[in-house]
Amino acid sequence: MPKGKDTRPQIKNEEQYETLRDKGYSKEKSARIANSVGAGYRGGKAKKYEDRTKQSLYDEAKKVGIEGRSKMTKAELAYALRHN
Repeated sequence: MPKGKDTRPQIKNEEQYETLRDKGYSKEKSARIANSVGAGYRGGKAKKYEDRTKQSLYDEAKKVGIEGRSKMTKAELAYALRHN
């Protein structure tokens, strides 16, 4: 192994790699995720809870099993989903 040369594999999304390492992921897993197709371009597509309908929030609450959802207001459903 040559001295002074960085032996870490090439990382496509350095910021994502560092974030994953800070969260405690291993070097290998962090590199695998940061180098995956579309790395850094996923997520962020869901609407804010306030922009969704009450029915949509209710359906999501039902999916995750929030108790008492039928009596909740839209704001209460949004709160419950955020803190579930």
